[in-house]
This record gives sequence, C-alpha cells and structure tokens, in this order.
Amino acid sequence: MENEFIELEGTDDEIDFGELFFVLKSHIIAIIVALLSGAIIALLVTLLIIKPVYKSSSMIYIFSKTTSVTSAIDLQIGSQLTVDFEILGTSRPVIERVIQELELDTNYEQLVKTIDVENPKGSRIIKITASNQDPQLACDIANALAEKLAARVAEVIDTTKPSSVENAVPATKPSSPSKTKNTALGGIIGMLIAIAIILVRYYSDMSLRDEEDVTKYLGLATLAEFPYEKSIEGEQQGDMRGRRNSKRRL
Repeated sequence: MENEFIELEGTDDEIDFGELFFVLKSHIIAIIVALLSGAIIALLVTLLIIKPVYKSSSMIYIFSKTTSVTSAIDLQIGSQLTVDFEILGTSRPVIERVIQELELDTNYEQLVKTIDVENPKGSRIIKITASNQDPQLACDIANALAEKLAARVAEVIDTTKPSSVENAVPATKPSSPSKTKNTALGGIIGMLIAIAIILVRYYSDMSLRDEEDVTKYLGLATLAEFPYEKSIEGEQQGDMRGRRNSKRRL
C-alpha cells in the first residue's frame, strides 16, 4: 500500500504581519523583561567594567604675537599652514618629546592613538585634544603637546613660536562611555534578541494549533472538535500509576 503524504499549503505565502503582531503581543511581557534586562546589564557593564575616558584640549594660533598679516603675506597662506600644523602635531619627534618631558610609560604608537590635532573650520587655530583615563594626565599631555608643537613649527618653518590661545584644564566629567547611550543600546539589543527567539520558535513549530490552521495549511474543513481537559488527563495518569503500583505489590 502506497504511503500518502499531505503537503502543507500556504507555506510559501508572504509573511502575515497581522499574525506577526499578535504573536509578539502575546509575548509582550517577555519582550519587556528582555528589554529591561538588556538595559540593566549594559548599565552595570558601563559603570563597573568599562573605564571612563577624559579629554582635555589646548589651542594655539598659527601666528606668533609679533606676526602680522602683512608679514605672513595673506590669510590664505595662514589657512594652508594649518594643514602642516596638523601633520606636525602627530609627528614622531613631537610625540617623543612629550613622552620624555612627562616621563610617560608608553611609546609613540600608543600615545598618538590618544591624540587628536585638528583645525576648526574657518579658523587659523589648531586644537589639540588628548584622551586618558586620568583627567590630570590628559590635561598635561594636551598642554605639553601644544608647547612642543609650537617649538617644532618654529624650527621647521624658521619663524617665531606660535601663540598659545588656551591651555587645557582637567576635565570634570568623562567623555566616554555614555551611560545613556549604552543603556539604551543594551535595551534595544535585549529586545531584538527576545523577538528573534520568539519568531524562530513560532515559525519552526509546524504543529496545527486550531481549526484555522487546518483550513489554512491543509485546505480541509473541520467536522468536529473534541474538548481537551487537563484534569481528565491528570486523572487518567493517576489511575495508570495506581495500577502499576498495585501490580508491584502483588
């Protein structure tokens, strides 16, 4: 006798977003718990594990106090010089002088990653920013780098040292990590993981749950329903256990 197989219909249909909504709605408590758990875990990691980083910035003007626009030819040349300042600010001679002066236990490759030399748009000012887990050390590095950069520029361009605009001060608040950002991100990740698990479990379950599934996937109409009561099943299981125990006594 040949085996007959019933193929499920509608398995290649498009996703029913209405059904998807009700599936997620039925697990809303689990989703909320996952969201809160992810947010709490991210906050604890931010507070207890990730070390805060502080930033301090100093600024120098590309011209010295005695340099006039006339002697510098024009402002356009000054704007072009800012690019040279940015490159010199992270050059090995300048960085190594900072390391020697502050007696830092680091090398050029490590320190240069914590330094940012930039030219604010439309200005002839060089902004030097140093990052460190110690706010005072970040301040000292920024000020030392500004001083060494000014001296190096005077050597290379053969001019007087550029003027200092602003000295760095120790930061009172960390620049990173952001507790708000990390907490929100952790909550979102937790929620997405919960939703993914719910959907995978739902769509991998091929059992027919009710008469609607029978009609949808098999294309058949239900003729009758048999009520299912857990209490009856429990009584039946109890009777079976009782019979087995009585046989053992015999």
